[in-house]
Amino acid sequence: MRKFLAALALTLAPAAYAQTSTDSDPALWVVKDADTTVYLFGTVHVLKPGLSWFDEAVKTAFDKSDQLVIEMVEPDQAAIQQLVMKMAVNPTGPTLTEKLPADKREAYAKAMADVGIPAAAFDRLDPWVAAITLGSAGLPKLGYDPNSGADKVLANAAKSVNKPVQGLETLEQQLGYFDGLPEPLQVKFLVSTVDDYSKTGEILGKMIQTWSAGDPEALGKTMNEEMRDTPEIAKVLLTDRNVRWADWIQKRMAQPGTVFVAVGAGHLAGADSVQAQLAKRQLNATRVPY
Repeated sequence: MRKFLAALALTLAPAAYAQTSTDSDPALWVVKDADTTVYLFGTVHVLKPGLSWFDEAVKTAFDKSDQLVIEMVEPDQAAIQQLVMKMAVNPTGPTLTEKLPADKREAYAKAMADVGIPAAAFDRLDPWVAAITLGSAGLPKLGYDPNSGADKVLANAAKSVNKPVQGLETLEQQLGYFDGLPEPLQVKFLVSTVDDYSKTGEILGKMIQTWSAGDPEALGKTMNEEMRDTPEIAKVLLTDRNVRWADWIQKRMAQPGTVFVAVGAGHLAGADSVQAQLAKRQLNATRVPY
């Protein structure tokens, strides 16, 4: 669940960060035919400043590419807020707090207070909004900076050299994955977030450590542990999207050129990864050594 929350941490507040430098070598793959090259790079959407990952083979592949493809081209905050209000407001009926199991309400209120948000402020919103907010709002206190996230760094680098940037999905699609979940599953999602709140730094830190070491097998194991209790959400947010993205890459291979595709690292790990879906389409994703 932590990975999903980090992946949608779109509205983090600024904080003070230590500027240290640590070498990081995340995994990179390539799919090639006679006239098309698609690089596959797994990102972490929020990072601590100082990880030197955008260099060596990753930078070389990016520089060779004609186009950057990411999960979503991020809209401005006003558009995000407007869409959330359109999708998730419930002016009548039970409040969000009332929808929670009675024995979870106090922990929920305490967790929200810890990130400086009154629980009552979300009482007329869907549970998924509170879950995403709770999972992301505390990250700056742990030293994470949204501007250091790999997706944002890549998008800014592409913009600086006028490299085209395309999103595989829209914001409405991404939020729709959560909004389309049945309410009992949304409540389960929020309860899981509350239960794991104190472990956020530990879990995200473990994922980033395996990402930095270029160890997708270990990352996949961690992901599987996190999703064991909510396989329905894993299907919506991970497996089904991997299938669609593999379809997109398969179609793109019919056009000449070089593309750098960057999606959340969890999508490139585990038995249902994008690479596994590509293999079903007779496309081989080869690890780039460096």
